[in-house]
Amino acid sequence: MGSIGKDTIRAHWRCFLACGLIILSPFQYGIDFGMIGGLQAMPGFLKVYGYRVDTSVAKLGWNISTERQQLISSLMTLGAFISSGTAGFTAAKLGRKACLWLASLLCCVSNIIMMATEDIGALYAGRFLIGLANGYFMTYSQLYIQESSPARYRGLFLTAFQFSTSIGTLIGTIVDWATAGRPDKSAYLIPLGLIYIVPFVLSVALIFIPESPRWLILQGKFDKGRKSLEWLRPKGSPIDDEAATIKAAIDKEREMGSNTGVVDMFRNPIDRRRTFLSVSAVTLQAASGSMFIIAYFFTMANVSDPFAMSCVLSTMGLIAIIANSLIVTRYGRRRVLLMSGLVTCGILQLIVAVVYDKNPGAKVTGQVLVAFSCLYLMSYNGMIASYAWLAGGEIPSQRLRSHTFGLAAAAGFFFAWLTTFTAPYFINPESLNWGPRYGYIWLPSCIIAAVWVYLFLPEVKGRTLEEIDEMFASRLPARKFRGYVCVENRPSVDEKKEEVAVEEKE
Repeated sequence: MGSIGKDTIRAHWRCFLACGLIILSPFQYGIDFGMIGGLQAMPGFLKVYGYRVDTSVAKLGWNISTERQQLISSLMTLGAFISSGTAGFTAAKLGRKACLWLASLLCCVSNIIMMATEDIGALYAGRFLIGLANGYFMTYSQLYIQESSPARYRGLFLTAFQFSTSIGTLIGTIVDWATAGRPDKSAYLIPLGLIYIVPFVLSVALIFIPESPRWLILQGKFDKGRKSLEWLRPKGSPIDDEAATIKAAIDKEREMGSNTGVVDMFRNPIDRRRTFLSVSAVTLQAASGSMFIIAYFFTMANVSDPFAMSCVLSTMGLIAIIANSLIVTRYGRRRVLLMSGLVTCGILQLIVAVVYDKNPGAKVTGQVLVAFSCLYLMSYNGMIASYAWLAGGEIPSQRLRSHTFGLAAAAGFFFAWLTTFTAPYFINPESLNWGPRYGYIWLPSCIIAAVWVYLFLPEVKGRTLEEIDEMFASRLPARKFRGYVCVENRPSVDEKKEEVAVEEKE
């Protein structure tokens, strides 16, 4: 079989199987993210953790204090910030698979606490622990996919990563919608019960797939890394050449800087640049303002049936990701998608804020909010969410990948936490009572982020991780990455002579 035949999806079925199982990790995060906003708008949940109010104050007749709303929403993100920020240290001792097993264990322990308690302090503890688990899920699943997939399919896998997150969010909101009308604790206990499924399935599935080959080679386990590549690649692929290329790239980086600690991310200009780019790319998600469009937002905006509207939003986001998967491997990510997505999201949030500001509480206003929020989520999922994580994961160096991407994920979770922590002050009737006027804040944020993408973020679509190392080592400006020809891809002297001879003959 020729090389072309070996590079089909069918030939790479084992790599697709392994990465498909790893993609259950963001599915777990999506379920939690989609579910928690809905819980805070359920009478069954508010009877335990909230208080009764007049319907003129809150439509449900129940409300929850701003402080509790902040902590329930943001402690998960804070936990994810801490666990992803320490990913470099855990990676020094544990592999990608071991950290995903640890995440599954933490996830189950946290859920037992949340389901068994009616004490707000224990609920806080459960939210924090599940945040630790989600940080590991999101960080190490990304690292595994980046390090195990061929360059040609890396973008497709990362789109599937975002699709899995969104489908999890949709399932979480649908289950919330189905149980919201229950008058007792079962309204939120049933959704929480979903959290056990993914950790169990993932824990069993990890037994049957290999460890990340690049992580194994980085740890000095060359033979095991080669065997991992042999499992992941089609039969007849040049396994020895790929393993040797990975080892050579790692050895070259170690010559530049032998240490792999936190300080080394900033020690020399090349690593410092890659760290800055990776961290900034992941934080584009938070800069877009996506975190505040949740079920509670619609409740405060007086939208009828906020749970159903959240389901509509999630479905529209999924449609955008499916459309995105058709172009992810063909077109550039930097200017066409990230920049366009950021500008579009900023304008849509401005429209939402203006419409609500001019005519709050009206039925037609609620319809406009839903329509433009659907457009927003389609733009966000189709042009920002997938590529922000993808860019942040492709850019780090081989030897510092765990530290750099862990820091990037931590920064992303920190700004997401900052948004979820401060949003109730703007939205809740007890505080500023802005509701959808909160969208005014995010247009300037989106514009600044788009300008940063244009000036600094390089295009690395279709490049191997070793080619990306070479381009950064050459100190190329961002605009020259797209057309650069790497050394291993340049024609030899004999090939050039042959091309000239053919041209002369023609």
